[in-house]
Amino acid sequence: MEARAQARFVRISPRKARAVVDLVRRKDLDEALSILRYTPTRAAQIVAKVVDSAAANAENNFDLRRSKLYVDQIYVDEGPIYKRVQPRARGRRYLIRKPTSHITVVVRERRGV
Repeated sequence: MEARAQARFVRISPRKARAVVDLVRRKDLDEALSILRYTPTRAAQIVAKVVDSAAANAENNFDLRRSKLYVDQIYVDEGPIYKRVQPRARGRRYLIRKPTSHITVVVRERRGV
């Protein structure tokens, strides 16, 4: 049995989020949350929120025990890129690209623990 959670259109670069996501893949839930708590990046706070949401979904929707949960799959997909314009010298413009991410977390219950 698995539970999942998604955070979509999150205003963080997928490249930065993937660096954090790689730290917690295949870890126990409590270990993953403690790693994220002490990782000093903005992406860590966002990923921790999604992992916590997936754990809550597992507990409330599927009656899984929180102590047996682990992060089975966690991945970051690219969302749309918001484009903004900043005026520059001589009437030119500079394109500002604001990337977004879709973060997906799947938690499962360990067997034989």
